[in-house]
Amino acid sequence: MLSSLRISQIYVLDQDQAVDFYVGKLGLEINTDQDLGFMRFLTVNVPGDPDHQILLEKPGPPAMDPATADEVRSLLTKGRTGGHLFFTTPDAHAAYEDLRAKGVEFTQEPTEQPYGIDFGLRDPFGNHIRVAQMAS
Repeated sequence: MLSSLRISQIYVLDQDQAVDFYVGKLGLEINTDQDLGFMRFLTVNVPGDPDHQILLEKPGPPAMDPATADEVRSLLTKGRTGGHLFFTTPDAHAAYEDLRAKGVEFTQEPTEQPYGIDFGLRDPFGNHIRVAQMAS
């Protein structure tokens, strides 16, 4: 039987640029950064939560051939690969202002929702990210 979800994956076009964004701007930390020869295995996590990681994977081998990787890169830059992340924060307005000061591209300002306050942004590659302050 399944007991937990350890690693989720999103595609990125440049892993160093992904580190700049996810670590430098969002404040995540690198969990694993290994050169496996056929790929760079790069994961990040929310500080204090190393059991839930995000694999920042470049489209390409070993998972796909060059033509498929080209298609995925094209879809990614259009925001159409299905990459979505949903983070929580204790203060959505403060998190929004902090990220705005760091030059993050937003898709929605903080908005009252039935579940709390959230806002939307995109990473440099087209992946969609939501940040929410959950209602008690």
